[in-house]
Formats: sequence, structure tokens, C-alpha cells
Amino acid sequence: MPHEQAFLLVLAVKMAATAAVVVTASLIAERVGALIGAMIATLPIAAGPAYILLALDHDAQFIADSTVASLAVHAATGVFGIAYVLAAQRYAFLVTIAIALGSWLGCALVIRSTPWSLTGAIALCVATYAACVWMAQRYLHARVPAIRRRWFDIPLRAVLVAALVGAVVMLGANAGPKLTGIFAVFPIVMLSLMLILHPRIGGTATATIIANTMWGLVGFGAAILALHLAVVPLGAPLALALALLVSVAINILIFVLRRRGFAAHTDALNRPASP
Repeated sequence: MPHEQAFLLVLAVKMAATAAVVVTASLIAERVGALIGAMIATLPIAAGPAYILLALDHDAQFIADSTVASLAVHAATGVFGIAYVLAAQRYAFLVTIAIALGSWLGCALVIRSTPWSLTGAIALCVATYAACVWMAQRYLHARVPAIRRRWFDIPLRAVLVAALVGAVVMLGANAGPKLTGIFAVFPIVMLSLMLILHPRIGGTATATIIANTMWGLVGFGAAILALHLAVVPLGAPLALALALLVSVAINILIFVLRRRGFAAHTDALNRPASP
């Protein structure tokens, strides 16, 4: 298959897959709760096709080099999410989005200006997400209001997400390893959820969903690390499958542990006081 056709095919797959994930996560968050929606949103569905595009033109070592930049810039995604969570408590929609995007862009540019080793990128993510997870704790629980959906809501959400994905992918086309790695982890799913849900359910409820993504983003970072370690010895197809498996397994574990924590908390509240 010619390169241009392959590029367009993978781009179409990424647009469709990301739109499906965002629409599903937003609907589940509205109906079931923030935690499940957040776990779905942090699966590496958007980043996977970006690395498939890399594998069409580049060898395993190029992909491994790109993942180091991706892992470092992934720290900016945590800052992006927390900036939104905090701003959504006080500011209007457009101001909140501007603060979140400005935070991501500023962090990404600073990170890009620094040469990162794998060890340094891991340390940066550990430090960043330790702070982000801690800061998110007080915003994990808020009721997501029930909203009556109109017939065009789902198609409109899908078109919005697909357009955002297309724009980001085109910006990252033909970039070197560092820029490619940056665009590969642009928080397109989280931004899409913010744009879709904030006007409908409000900033506080949307912030709860984003706050619940923090542990899932830790799993996403582990998936990037798994791809880096596996791509040279195993090749791109197996390494990408392994990275997806790592992310899914971690998100399932997070969901189970968090649900048990919620159950224990509820039992403690309902337990009769000792005489």
C-alpha cells in the first residue's frame, strides 16, 4: 500500500477509534459515574494509531526513541488535567479550557527543550503524578447530573472528536522523534471530554471525571514504558499489543481497588455506632 494511502487509513482509524472512546466514556460517565468513564478515557486508543504510523516508516529504534519524549511529555498531561480540575471550580468554561491548554503547552515546551534520558523521563512522571494524584483526591466525588440527550448529541460529539484528532495528527506529521512523541501523547481524549461535558453537566462534575483519570494516566505512562522496553526485541506489532495490555490491566486493577475502597467507605458510614 502506498504511504499516503496508509497514512490516510491509519488516520481514519485513529479518528474513528478516538471518537468512539470519547463518546462511550462521556455517555458512561453521565449514566454510570465518573470512575468508569475515566478508566475508559485513559486507555491508549489515541496514541496507538500514532505509533502505528511511526511503524510504517521507521524502525524499532526510532519508535523507542520517540517513546522517551512521549513519556517525558506525558507528565504535562497530568498538569493539564489538574489545571483543569482546579480552574473548573472557579472559572467559566472558556477560561478553564484556556488555563488547561496553556498549562499543557507551557509544560510541553519546557520539557521539549530538555534532552531526556529514559531514567529522567520516568523520574519526571513519578514526581508529577505523585503530586497530581494527591491533588486530585478531594475532587474525586461529585454527582454527575442526569442530562436529557438530544438526537444529535452523539453524532456531534463524534464529529468534534474526529476533527480534533485530524488536526493534531496533521500537525504532528513528518516531525522528528521528539515532536512526534509530543503529538502522540497530546491529551486529545481528555480535551474532548472537557469540551463535550463541561457545557452540559458543568465544571464541577466534569472536573470529577478528569480527577478520576489521574491513576489511569499513571497506567498510560506504564504502557509507554512497556512499549519502549519491548519494541526493539519484539518488534512494533507485539510491543504495541503489550502496551495496550499493560494499560488495560492497570486500569482494571485501579477500578477494582477503587470500587473496594468506595464500598469500605460506605460500610463505615452505615455501620451502627458502638454502644
